[in-house]
Amino acid sequence: MIQIGDQTYAFSDPWVIGGFAAISVTLLVLVLLLTTARRAGRSADAVSSIAQQVGQLSQNVVALGQGQSQLAGNIQSVSDAQAIAQVHVIQTMEARLAEVQEKMKDTLTGSSEKTTKSLTQLQERLATIDKAQTNIEKLSGDVLSLQDILSNKQRRGMFGEIQLTDIVSKALPADSYTLQATLSNGKRADCLIHLPNPPGPIVIDAKFPFEAYEAYAAAETKDDQAYALRALGAAVRVHIKAISEKYLIEGETADGALMFLPSEAVYAELHARLPEVVRAGFDARVWIVSPTTCMATLNTMRAILKDARMREQAGEIRKALRLLHRDVGIIAEKAVKLDTHLRQAGEDVSGVLTAATRAGKRADRLDNFDFEELPNDAPLKVNPLIE
Repeated sequence: MIQIGDQTYAFSDPWVIGGFAAISVTLLVLVLLLTTARRAGRSADAVSSIAQQVGQLSQNVVALGQGQSQLAGNIQSVSDAQAIAQVHVIQTMEARLAEVQEKMKDTLTGSSEKTTKSLTQLQERLATIDKAQTNIEKLSGDVLSLQDILSNKQRRGMFGEIQLTDIVSKALPADSYTLQATLSNGKRADCLIHLPNPPGPIVIDAKFPFEAYEAYAAAETKDDQAYALRALGAAVRVHIKAISEKYLIEGETADGALMFLPSEAVYAELHARLPEVVRAGFDARVWIVSPTTCMATLNTMRAILKDARMREQAGEIRKALRLLHRDVGIIAEKAVKLDTHLRQAGEDVSGVLTAATRAGKRADRLDNFDFEELPNDAPLKVNPLIE
């Protein structure tokens, strides 16, 4: 039971049940309406929020479209710039490649020229080496031939004579000496120099004490060297004596002679180790000379021959000088006469110019009909030589 105010209602009463039912239905309807209204508000809020989100999304879509358009433009710009850059890069690469190719061509050309030049120089050097090798082989053959020559006494004499002939022929005129000259005593000198008196004709004889010098050069001990040195001095003394006895003839040759040693080494050893032998040659009036000192001596002889020939030609020279003096006098006389004629000709030319001036003035007056009396001018002097 339910008591409302003063009224009490039982649950078993149909009206109570109906009322409760009506109230329940009403409450249910109200709840439903409240629920529906609440849900409708929430839907409106959701719809509004969704509408706002849709609007924002639409703006975003529009902005996205604009950004996409701008992005497309930027992509196109980037594409164009990339294309231009790619073309520039290709052009640059082509230019660099052409430049590199040109440089490589020049380098290869230069390298080819250098290689050709190097090969040419190499060939020239090889030719020089071949020539040097040939000269060495020839020199070796000459050395062997020289050894053969020096091993034979007769050939050594011929070697010295040939060297002496070569030196004399280069230093003196051909008519100033005689080779293998035979003297009045029947002895034959290797060379006779025709010097004027004094000193007179002088003999040069070639000697080569090779065996003694070779033994001295081959000596190993001091005793062997001393022995070989004494043998060398003795051999040179023998040659000095022979020259002194054979080639110093009073009234025919000079009072001295020359012994020619065709070896500078032998000459140097004599002066360094055997000065007494050299002095012995001076005492015997036999002067020892080497190829070098022989050339110097022959140059002195050439000066003597030149001086002698000038003395022989002194008369002709004086005669030529007299004739020259006469010719100079004649030239001076002719020059004086020519000066006189030239001076007179100058005066004549001056007179002619003066007369020509007066004639010109007269012609001008006549041309202007000016017949006044002209002043009397001095008569023109005429050179009597040209009248």
